[in-house]
This record gives sequence, structure tokens and C-alpha cells, in this order.
Amino acid sequence: SGEKDAQVIKFTRQGKFIAQFGRQGRSRGSADTENLGGPANLTVDAAANELYVADGYRNKRVIVLDADTLAVKRLWGAYGNTPDDKDPGPYDPTAPPAQQFRLPHNVAVSRDGFVYVADRPNDRIQVFRKDGTFVKEGFIAPKTLLAGSASGLAFSPDQRFLYVIDGANHHVWILRRDTLEVVDRFGQQGIFGGSLNVPHALATDSKGNVYVGENFDGRRFQRFVYKRMGAPTGRLLPPARP
Repeated sequence: SGEKDAQVIKFTRQGKFIAQFGRQGRSRGSADTENLGGPANLTVDAAANELYVADGYRNKRVIVLDADTLAVKRLWGAYGNTPDDKDPGPYDPTAPPAQQFRLPHNVAVSRDGFVYVADRPNDRIQVFRKDGTFVKEGFIAPKTLLAGSASGLAFSPDQRFLYVIDGANHHVWILRRDTLEVVDRFGQQGIFGGSLNVPHALATDSKGNVYVGENFDGRRFQRFVYKRMGAPTGRLLPPARP
């Protein structure tokens, strides 16, 4: 759903409508347990049969629904706080970290039970336990203003690494998942093959290849082929051009 929408809709794989949570135009803010507020992205935790929604274009929260019934199970804001919809003003990299999300734009759940949230305008990734308990955070290009640097998330197949889309700077960052330490990046602005122009969508496959979708003049998906882990430092080498 887009910025003005307030719903998530469930279909079968054949496209048959099953269920809906929320209704357009009815959002009442981040405390609302009947509607969403501009959901940006979602993921299914199959192990727990739960749906995590980065409810961020208008609301400032992560909300978890039962994947079958779409009933609300829990929700939280940055640091596990109760979400606050007050306008925090523009992001200031010299100020203390914001105690609320500015725009939780993506959410991913690891196999070992941690929830990763890309808080785009705050240039950070926050990590939680599944119950919303805050664990840690890491910053990505923290001097990035306006659109923000932490947009999308995907794991490497072994989940040692976390890929993070940075649409403002036209990169994909590679982080160690356990520490959120940045170890490498690939991509630079351009419309030629291997360059990126406002990357906005991200996925990986079982072989470690990375798929990136781009906005604006990009209007495409590219596949970056995973080659190897650099030795002896363990740094991931940038994927080769397709």
C-alpha cells in the first residue's frame, strides 16, 4: 500500500482475495489497531505464522499480525517505545539519535529470531527480539539527509551478512549481521549496467546473488553475481557486474 493507504490485503497464489486488514482513509495514527498508516513493506515469519509490517509512511511503527486471521498481535516504535506520531522535524546527524522512527521503511526477520528494521530518514538499522525488545542499532552513512540511507534489507544465504539499500547515495551496503559493522558496499550512481540509480528494492537468492530494483531513471532490476569471500580478511568482495 502507498502513503495514503491504510490496509494490507491477502490473496492466494492464484490471486483470489482472502482477507484484508485496515481500510483506506480510516487510519487514526500509530495507536490504531484497526488500520495501517502508509505501510512501506512487510515480511512473513513462517516459523511463527506472523506478518511483520513496516508501517512507516504515515505511522511510525512496526506492527505484527497473525498471518492467517490478520488480527493484531503487538506493535512498537523505535527502541521498543510506544510509537509517537509527533513530527520530529528534519533529521540532524549531530543531534542525539531520535527516540522514534522517522520512516520504518523495511523489515526482515532472521532465522535466529531477530527483527531488523530500516529506519530510512534516521540513517539506521534497529534490531529487536520478536517481542519488540530493543537489542541494538547501527548507522549507515549517518550524514545523509532528506531521503535517508537505510531503505531496504536482505540477508546473505548463511545470514552472516546483511545487505542494506541506500537509495540516497546509490549504494548497497554490506554489513556483518552480528555487529552491524559495515564491511563493504557496491554500486555508484549511473544508468549503465552495474551502476545504480535510486535503488529501492532488494532480494537475495540461495546462491548469494543480489537483485536490485531501481526507481526514477533506473526503471529496472539488475542481478549482481556473488563471487567469493575475500581472504584472509573475510571482507565480502563487491559482486561482479552481470
